[in-house]
Order: sequence, then C-alpha cells, then structure tokens
Amino acid sequence: MDAYSLFREIADSWVLLAMFLFFAIVVIWVFRPGSRAIYKDTANIPFRHEDKPAGDEDESPRAQH
Repeated sequence: MDAYSLFREIADSWVLLAMFLFFAIVVIWVFRPGSRAIYKDTANIPFRHEDKPAGDEDESPRAQH
C-alpha cells in the first residue's frame, strides 16, 4: 500500500469522525444550559445606548487622549 492510499483511508474515516465530533462538541457548547443569558447580552450590544447616542466621550481608554 502506498502512502497516498494510506493517507486517503485515514482522511476518509478518522479525520471525518474527528471533524464530526468537533462539530458536535461546538453545537453542545453553544446550546448548553445557562448560555442563553450570555448570548442575549451579546445580541443586545447595539441597543445599549438606545435613549441617546454614545457620543465621542465614551469610557474607553482610547478616547482619553
């Protein structure tokens, strides 16, 4: 058996299995209990200054020259 065929067999079976397991772990991590609050807070970032614009004088260190 040549090297190409060996690597092709490994890629067809074990690497595919490893990629599927990685995908499944990521999906489980995203939909785990308790993560809803984190993602809800992240989704609401654009609406934090809903009543007034943030302006040029925000609290970031880069704005304080």
